[in-house]
Amino acid sequence: MGSAGDGGVCALWRRAEGPEERRLLELFSYGLMAMGAVSALLLRFIPMPYGRYSSRRFGWLVPARPAWVLQELPSLLVPLGLAACGGAVAAARPNRVLLGCFLLHYAHRALIFPLLIREGKPTPFFTFVLALLFCAFNGYLQGRSLTTYATYPPGWLGGSRFITGFLGWLIGMAINIHSDHILRNLRKPGETGYKIPRGGMFEYVSGANFFGEILEWFGFALACCTIESFAFALCTLFILSSRARQHHKWYLEKFEDYPKDRKIVIPFLY
Repeated sequence: MGSAGDGGVCALWRRAEGPEERRLLELFSYGLMAMGAVSALLLRFIPMPYGRYSSRRFGWLVPARPAWVLQELPSLLVPLGLAACGGAVAAARPNRVLLGCFLLHYAHRALIFPLLIREGKPTPFFTFVLALLFCAFNGYLQGRSLTTYATYPPGWLGGSRFITGFLGWLIGMAINIHSDHILRNLRKPGETGYKIPRGGMFEYVSGANFFGEILEWFGFALACCTIESFAFALCTLFILSSRARQHHKWYLEKFEDYPKDRKIVIPFLY
């Protein structure tokens, strides 16, 4: 049996490579930005059916842990497969580091985060399918860009754009993970109901976990300097800021003592 690059799927990817696919990735990137903007507009009128907002109106409910694993896994497996088929671009050090950042996030999201869920609310099948398709699409978009088309000059990893972006990615991921930890531990064993999140970035915004992920992907976009990574960051901003707004409104209605000076998702601004 030959290596992965000798034929089969890798041969198909190599035949697809060229100016036409490069243009297609650009069009997909603009489409991703538009999708984020439209989703943000729709979410102002239709609550995202997940977590505390789950409803059988959007299909049968998928248990939280398998839903998280299955819907996030394409963003891990698709880029890994593309990297395995990659050539000189995929082997370049900046590309390996940047793809590693993307893969590290989704390794945590798909393989670690689900195991930490305590009593997660089930996900409606419709929401699960949308998340699965998004992760497959974005996994291809980011993975193909970094393994085939994105090229960087010597010294990129020591430059200001990469360093600043990498720090944003790292800090954002840390905020995201820490905020998720706070949310998981709001209730003690045996307790039910909801509580006001406190500590960390929750002292400043209602959507601290969302703020962390927004910062993470804008840092990633700066480190990559590609249209594909920027499109992902902008789409993340549109969708997660809308979800944070939904949470913020719910907290204000649920708790009379909810901090009135707490912003929605961007500290001190929004």
